[in-house]
Amino acid sequence: MNQIHLSANQFVIEASAAESIAESLNLPSVLHLLPHLVHSAQALARPPISNFNVGAVGLGSDGRVFVGVNLEFPGLPLHHSVHAEQFLLTNLAVHRCRRLLSFAVSSAPCGHCRQFLQELRHSSSVQILVIDEENCAQNIDHVENRKPLSKFLPNPFGPHDLLDHECPLLLDQHDNRLDLLPPNTVNSVNLSNGNDENFSKLANGNCGKYEKSEDLLRESALEAANNAHAPYSGCPSGVALMDSEGNVYKGSYTESAAYNPSLGPVQAALIAYVASGGGGYESIVAAALVEKEGAKVRQEDTARLVLKAVSPKCDFRVFYCHSG
Repeated sequence: MNQIHLSANQFVIEASAAESIAESLNLPSVLHLLPHLVHSAQALARPPISNFNVGAVGLGSDGRVFVGVNLEFPGLPLHHSVHAEQFLLTNLAVHRCRRLLSFAVSSAPCGHCRQFLQELRHSSSVQILVIDEENCAQNIDHVENRKPLSKFLPNPFGPHDLLDHECPLLLDQHDNRLDLLPPNTVNSVNLSNGNDENFSKLANGNCGKYEKSEDLLRESALEAANNAHAPYSGCPSGVALMDSEGNVYKGSYTESAAYNPSLGPVQAALIAYVASGGGGYESIVAAALVEKEGAKVRQEDTARLVLKAVSPKCDFRVFYCHSG
């Protein structure tokens, strides 16, 4: 079995590169390449609690190949963890790929992930190939062993039970038409000590040269909130993170029809951080959350909890918005 080594920041393979790799391995198509990448994807996972690495490698409708891995955060309840399939779909969303055709994964998707996949349009037709140690030799070169999601979840409950057919689903284009409220509605806090310090003096690093860092984070978090998939609560939100080099990573809230598999915006932003080759979480120096004031579903306390666990000195601010 040929294994492909993925670098620490190689969570997306462009269509032309994927085709070249498949050709170099004498594989019939990029679809046949996916299982050859799973083992390498597992090495990129960050599960310090379970030490159980999961890797998922998917083919998008535009020919690009996307990688997803599981993330766990010590000190936090387990339900704050990110599953590899959630990472994979968020990775597609961040890179504006509108459809997942097929993916190979190192372990059979759990019920949580099978439900989360229901948020996709045409979800039942998504093809899944499980590459575990027991059947690896059999499945690695036999993509016909793929099964549609409908075989993994034969009697689904999903968006079709709660939403009309015109409602955008996960990976569809969203525009929640949100605008920021005036500055006097800002709830600002620094996680390290609770003081409202100058935003350019970030606690974990020096971003002083980024004079507009607050504006950049606020606008990025607003953009993420406008891209959020929150049709069940009507409470979209978004998070933007900044590292010590001034790079910004955006994450949008993504809801599930079953509620519990929903993915918070701070987890989504951490996915974007990891997928861009981000190192340790302590390099995250600032964060901003945009959400509706007084919303039925609020992310502020959860975002603060997660950020305090992964990057205790991160400067965290909340900005409220309203429907425009």
